[in-house]
Amino acid sequence: MPDGATLAGLIRARAGAFSPRLGLVLGSGLGHLADAVEGVAIPYQDLPGFPQISVSGHNPHLYLGRLEGAEVAILGAREHYYENGNPAAMRIALETLKALGCQDLILTNAAGSLRADIPPGDLMLLSDHISFNGHNPLIGEATDARFVPMGAAHSPRIRAALQASARAAGLALSEGVYAWYSGPSFETPAEIRMLKTLGADAVGMSTVPEVILARFLGLNVAAISTITNMAAGLSDEAISHEHTKAMAPLGAAKLERILRHYLNNNY
Repeated sequence: MPDGATLAGLIRARAGAFSPRLGLVLGSGLGHLADAVEGVAIPYQDLPGFPQISVSGHNPHLYLGRLEGAEVAILGAREHYYENGNPAAMRIALETLKALGCQDLILTNAAGSLRADIPPGDLMLLSDHISFNGHNPLIGEATDARFVPMGAAHSPRIRAALQASARAAGLALSEGVYAWYSGPSFETPAEIRMLKTLGADAVGMSTVPEVILARFLGLNVAAISTITNMAAGLSDEAISHEHTKAMAPLGAAKLERILRHYLNNNY
């Protein structure tokens, strides 16, 4: 299997001499942001070792080009742990972003809220996370680089810039702790009560492995959740993947405004 540097060489031969500083991983509802990139789109299936996506509502292409004047590399889809049981599924994709020149990474996802003051349609900037299920994408890594410090895993610099962009866009951007559950089944009300006790503010099925991998690779990382529902037991709404896909665009429209301002003013 080729490594990230080899894939970066193949991508440059196809896409030209792009040197993006920022990589983005898009969650549910943000596919149109990738479509706005002025550049090229390469299907994951053309990139050996890239994740194989089985989740509806995601767009498995690597986009390289300009957005709001900034050179960016966008992963239009992620492979979740629950698809194949591999917490390191996104490693080759993130290695490739690093080899292409990315220094910063912003992750987005859809999540369920555990707080009444962060309802569906709102956004939550991750201040920290809980890897509740114990899976780690660095298990099996043979070098001492696997011992990654996570004390400030979510970049204070990027978070401050995203908050400034939210204020400039006239949007509220709450901060909180995200808990990673493996999925694909949703959490039970008892599990949600436990997570609240542990200090979680939102829960989802992605992102944490990518934060760990990003720090392992030396990327500065931040993440934003689009809140699509209240977590189990906190409302009467029926939670489903179809509901998630239907609700994701509400918060995604706000997130796009923040990201566009951020790109225009930081790169």
